[in-house]
Amino acid sequence: MIKTKLITLIIASCLAALPVFAQAVLLKNATVIDGNGKTPQQHTDILILADTIAAIGKGLQHPGAVVTDLSGKTVMPALISAHVHVGVLKGTGTAASNYTRENIIRQLRKYEDYGVSHVLTMGTDRPLIFETGIRDSSLAGLLPGARYHASGYGFNTPMASMPPDFWMDLLYRPATAAAVGPQMDALAKVHPAVVKMWVDDFGGSAKKMDPAICKAIIDQAHRHHLRAAAHLYYLEDAHKLVAGGLDIIAHSIRDKEVDQSLLSEMKKKGVIYIPTLSLDEFAYIYARQPDWINDDFFKASLEPGVYEMVTSTDYQQKLKNAPAYDKNVAAFETALRNVKKIHDAGIIIALGTDSGASPVRTQGFSEHLELELLVQAGLTPLQAITAATKNAARALQISAKSGTLAKGKTADLIILSANPEQDIKNTRKIIAVYKAGQLVSNGPLSK
Repeated sequence: MIKTKLITLIIASCLAALPVFAQAVLLKNATVIDGNGKTPQQHTDILILADTIAAIGKGLQHPGAVVTDLSGKTVMPALISAHVHVGVLKGTGTAASNYTRENIIRQLRKYEDYGVSHVLTMGTDRPLIFETGIRDSSLAGLLPGARYHASGYGFNTPMASMPPDFWMDLLYRPATAAAVGPQMDALAKVHPAVVKMWVDDFGGSAKKMDPAICKAIIDQAHRHHLRAAAHLYYLEDAHKLVAGGLDIIAHSIRDKEVDQSLLSEMKKKGVIYIPTLSLDEFAYIYARQPDWINDDFFKASLEPGVYEMVTSTDYQQKLKNAPAYDKNVAAFETALRNVKKIHDAGIIIALGTDSGASPVRTQGFSEHLELELLVQAGLTPLQAITAATKNAARALQISAKSGTLAKGKTADLIILSANPEQDIKNTRKIIAVYKAGQLVSNGPLSK
């Protein structure tokens, strides 16, 4: 009863803080990228009524509409990130104790400033998000920031002991396949967006999950009509998991180039691929002084102290001299080749970054870097944008209302001062972010 009253009070306070919708908003004369991969529409208008796109076309009019001339500007759908972590990052570290309402909303606002309208956390949520109604309020649009899609508590291998304040302490860690069923029953009660499992030996430093347990996780997820997503690294594991019914590959295959048999199986079974290329580049790139290291768009995304950390000589030398440095570079290059092969095979590529899992995987900027890396891999800018909008919406199962700009869709969009079809880095030139038809941000550099 107390918990129910608390949720009611939270929702009531959120409703009181909601903006009053303008009667109508008319954006005029824009270049429109709709997220479907089509050639951008020039000199095009978008009519927004309340939270919905009412029309897209030329010469639109509406009595009493608030009109904004966007000549020379580009409008595209807001980004959707299908693999992130929210709430545990603060300053230069991650910890379970960081997972507070204040920190969660602060990070959702940051994603929104960077033009991200929806995020999917992958398996490291904590009870607060469910017990106080934060997840549900966020999805209902009652909280500021990007909408929070939660996977609940993921599945990993048993640990003999855990560090203090460990942010992955609530994962299910079945020792046998038989233990998975009751754990999945418990997870299903919080209605996760997907079921996450970790299938990796982390360079030989950990024991990999038993294949029988992997199969049990997939089967038990499907029994509850839930999709299974896997953190993986190796081509061999991808083969086994896809054969076992896996729905989403949540990281790149990085040890070998994908073969035709896997491509055929992924295509036949509709497996979604989330490459998280930025994660792989972040593993080594700070040792190389990347061209964006002093960019204000990057610096604005960082937690306090992180810029000083990643630009220090000690940190850069530590990365450069790490035993895994060459392996990390090779893994990134393999990931680039694989995402192009997978895309060309007609398999759905969805944007995700693993941002928020560590201080160097910075929230907001990572999503724009991911777009650049998809283009570096060989996708066109429009194909990369489709991965970050239409395809990511499909990964979150929200395509009916989100992911593209079309009549009847929710008016989540970004206004840019330059066209990203010409240069994908132009997605960083944000001058306005709209959420459900309301101007909610002028970008991260306006703060």
